[in-house]
Amino acid sequence: MARDMSDKEILKMELDQLKKEVSTPRTPVAANCADTISFVEGLMPNDPLIKGVPDEKNPYKGDKGGCVVT
Repeated sequence: MARDMSDKEILKMELDQLKKEVSTPRTPVAANCADTISFVEGLMPNDPLIKGVPDEKNPYKGDKGGCVVT
C-alpha cells in the first residue's frame, strides 16, 4: 500500500496518526500498575500457568505412547 503512495501522502498519514496519539488521554504509570496488579491477582486462582492443570485434563500428560526414534 505504501508503495502506491507519494511521499506527501505518507507524511500526511503519519501526521494524522501523530495527531491521534497526542489526543490520547494519559494516566500515570503508578496508577496503571496498581490496576494491572489487582487485575492479575484477581485472576490468579483460575490461571493454569500458576495453579497447574489437573492430570486428567492435561492432554500432554500420561502414558499414551511415545515416540521411538530408530
